Amino acid sequence: MANITVDQDFQSQADNYRRELLAHCYRMLGSIHDAEDLVQETYIRAWKAQDSFEGRSSLRTWLYRIATNVCLTAIDQRGRRPMPSGLGAPSDDPERPVVALDDVPWLEPAPDGVFGSEAADPASIAISRESTRLAFIAALQHLPAKQRVVLILRDVLKWKAAEVAELLETSTAAINSALQRARAQLEQVAPEQDALAEPTDPEQRELLERYAAAFEKADIEGLVKLFKEDAAWEMPPFPEWFVGPEAIGRLIQAQCRPGPGDIIMVPTSANGQPAFGMYKRDDDGVHRAFQLQVLSINPDGAVAHVGVFFDLSLFELFGLPQVHGEAISASAE
Repeated sequence: MANITVDQDFQSQADNYRRELLAHCYRMLGSIHDAEDLVQETYIRAWKAQDSFEGRSSLRTWLYRIATNVCLTAIDQRGRRPMPSGLGAPSDDPERPVVALDDVPWLEPAPDGVFGSEAADPASIAISRESTRLAFIAALQHLPAKQRVVLILRDVLKWKAAEVAELLETSTAAINSALQRARAQLEQVAPEQDALAEPTDPEQRELLERYAAAFEKADIEGLVKLFKEDAAWEMPPFPEWFVGPEAIGRLIQAQCRPGPGDIIMVPTSANGQPAFGMYKRDDDGVHRAFQLQVLSINPDGAVAHVGVFFDLSLFELFGLPQVHGEAISASAE
């Protein structure tokens, strides 16, 4: 590739990789907010250093090298982002008040637009969807930073070992060794998951409609019937998490106390999974943003996991207003 010396030309070519760099940084960091900031930092560094780009590698590889180094620095400074299940055993008392841990840098969901894929064949689409799941992003956070890089580049992005070695300025043997260790550790922290139902499955759509309706009608009894026997419910920034339909139902009844009409569920999607923006009615009668739920549904037609996120800044990223019925101020990519 010829050396790029024209600012406008460089920016045009570099911008072609912005979305995939955002997905890369998100997988590395587990935070869509941090990923956006670090992609911006990547482009600032790239534009400043464009005169030093000599074309010995592709522009894509050069940008990935900058983005990866920016992410590694951030991980050194901020550490990993867990889900509550990564910190301890489930709680056995759904009625006990939960206490937020605001000083923990929790995992965040990401809008599906972050993972835009040009894959056309069903096998590639299935692999892509698997690599966006919240459970996979959470499992990545358990890996040492450089093993995380290697696994993402090799197993998710399908780079060759030699390409990863070039990016990290190490040997192919070192990359293969790091990948083997990363895969082994991932198996320990991420037991085999149930297969996900297909997003277009009519039974899944019907289940989601029943799920939303149960919340909106405050039908807790009907809601718990939709969960798997070992379903899990996690809700950062609260470290407590719960397993089983009965415990989840008691938690919602005790902590949320919904009445008919108090809740409005707006469907969206996150990490290749169905999601809802939940709005709760305040004392003034206005339904305001309350939480974002990301669901895992197994092929048997039951809810297997719900990640509940109380960071209301996520609503804007998902193209959802802070007050139900108001105009949307911004959309997700």
